[in-house]
Amino acid sequence: MKKIVSFILLLSMLACSAVLLPSCSVNDNIDESALRGKYTRDLEGTTLNVFNWGENISDGSEGSLSVVKAFEKVTGIKVNYTTYDDNETMYGKLNSGAVSYDVIIPSDYMIERLIEEGLVQKMDMSKITNYQYIDNKYKGMYYDENEEYSVPYTVGLVGLIYNTTMVEGTPDSWGIMWDEKYSGQILTFNNSRDAFGVAQYYLGLDVNSLDKADWDKAAAKLKEQSPLLQARVMDQVFQKMEGGNAAIAPYYAGDFLTMQSNNPDLEMVYPKEGTNIFVDAMCIPSNSKNVEAAHMFINFMLEEEVALANAETICYASPNTLVTENDEYSLKGNKYLYPSDEVIENAQYFHNIDPEVRSYFEKLWDEVTLN
Repeated sequence: MKKIVSFILLLSMLACSAVLLPSCSVNDNIDESALRGKYTRDLEGTTLNVFNWGENISDGSEGSLSVVKAFEKVTGIKVNYTTYDDNETMYGKLNSGAVSYDVIIPSDYMIERLIEEGLVQKMDMSKITNYQYIDNKYKGMYYDENEEYSVPYTVGLVGLIYNTTMVEGTPDSWGIMWDEKYSGQILTFNNSRDAFGVAQYYLGLDVNSLDKADWDKAAAKLKEQSPLLQARVMDQVFQKMEGGNAAIAPYYAGDFLTMQSNNPDLEMVYPKEGTNIFVDAMCIPSNSKNVEAAHMFINFMLEEEVALANAETICYASPNTLVTENDEYSLKGNKYLYPSDEVIENAQYFHNIDPEVRSYFEKLWDEVTLN
């Protein structure tokens, strides 16, 4: 979850042409005085613990808005901001109880699990006044049907990224990840759910199957792939793909845009077998010590200037209509972030899996990664 802000900033400094980007806006300022009229300083001195994906917020780098600093200035609340690489890492820390967080931003299926296990609490939605700007299609989602536990933050899909100078033609199938022609040049996810997902799409299996035999088939396919892999990665994918050190990798569409801005030889497709669509949303853990401040932070993240800065910086699709209907939004209508209805209809959301089946496929994953 990197940035393309440096790219946008450079174009802005050069009075860039709309031929390259839909707009040249850089969110390097915010109307703090207007926001101070909406947010009290009653909690000044409070420390808020926010746990988010790495590189998943506009942080002030290279001309972007520092969302955390803006929130601190407006409210007087100190933010202790830390990051994680994947949902399972976040879950492990939250479930251990060793650390108390006030705001977390997990993905849909993980939110479903956290609700079931009582690890997140209901919000007072009357305090999230900007919730009205969340697009209706991201409200009442399967993981939070009554809109009580979560507020959507980003939307994304998993695509197949490839280097056009290293791959022949335009791939249209996940099958290329098992092509011996590219042995040693293939990357895949270093997390169980996404990695299994790729094999399941390719095999035509349900990514939410409760049949252990289906997970056995996917595990066998992943073991078949192991000798062809260069590595299993998460954020390391940026360095490898941007540097031309690998030819193929499945990864999140927003991050692809970052990679492509640094290496124009990269392209991405949504394979014909289907892919994962996901929503990451803001939640308040059950053991939060600063619930009032957490509500303020979540509402602040939905402010137009803040949401636009985040969307421009992290390059994920936004569920916030203040962003998607804003003419200054440079990624508005981007074909990778906002693909055709056909792509969306062929995509699947991950759901929380029955604990017994989840334990089963996690053991299978251990076997796969030992290969």
